Amino acid sequence: MELARPWSARSIALGVLASLCFFGAAFAEDEGDDEEDTAAKPTLPNVYLDMRTIYSTLPAGTLSIGFSAPPLLSTLANLSSLRTATFPSSQSLSVDLPLTVDVNEWLSVYGGVSGVTSQAGADPWTNFTIYSFTMGFQADLYQQNGGMFPTITIQSNATRSTSTTPLATTAYNTILEANYALDADETRGLLAGAQYTRVLVDTPLARVSPDIMGYVGGYYQWDNNWIFTGRVGVQSFGGAQLLNLTPFPAFTQPILRLDLDRLDDDDNRLFGITAQIAWTPKPSYQLTLRTPLYAIKN
Repeated sequence: MELARPWSARSIALGVLASLCFFGAAFAEDEGDDEEDTAAKPTLPNVYLDMRTIYSTLPAGTLSIGFSAPPLLSTLANLSSLRTATFPSSQSLSVDLPLTVDVNEWLSVYGGVSGVTSQAGADPWTNFTIYSFTMGFQADLYQQNGGMFPTITIQSNATRSTSTTPLATTAYNTILEANYALDADETRGLLAGAQYTRVLVDTPLARVSPDIMGYVGGYYQWDNNWIFTGRVGVQSFGGAQLLNLTPFPAFTQPILRLDLDRLDDDDNRLFGITAQIAWTPKPSYQLTLRTPLYAIKN
């Protein structure tokens, strides 16, 4: 059995992402005129708080991973308060606050905290609390740039719950995606990808099996910089055993994700909304609003 190393809340320290600056200079010389040196404006990376507000529903007796691990971790963080062998249907409202730095066109790094308030069964809503922090990166391993081979992107992160209970968890999530643009401006294209999620629990009395997902999709961007993206796939979850309670059953079921984003002329996201339906095997719904707060935007 694979175990995560126990961490206490006092030992958790969030890394501070430093902004990286790149400077360049351009020099021009005209014949017959005096030589002049013209310095180019410094090129700074995008720095922003990629705020995401997530509303999720969860059927009774199930866990949901989907395209992101935090909803699962927020569910596990609240299980220690339950004293029965039944897990009622629930809903949650969470906020992710990752500070993101777009180092260049190939690489972005991010890190931040997530908080949640939830309601299960007939119980009232819980107080809003910080339940995890995440650090990760997204990188293009290869860019199509008009060629015949698709852009290959990897996104990987580690999420650690801040719970001090024995059910504290660490989740590792990796997505590998191929993006084949159908035109030179990359305004429409096809997608295919796979996701692997592994959740480790600090106690040997609980175990969460891996979640594996494969999907295909596509996207289309209009002239007004709105872009629609759709992904449909199948996820296979191995189930979970928590303490001596009824285990969460394994399932292999479809999943659907739809994204609508508003970009600026430089392809920076200004606003986004995501709708996800994951069968677990009953439907689990998730609605996400993305409202980036830019400190530096190119």
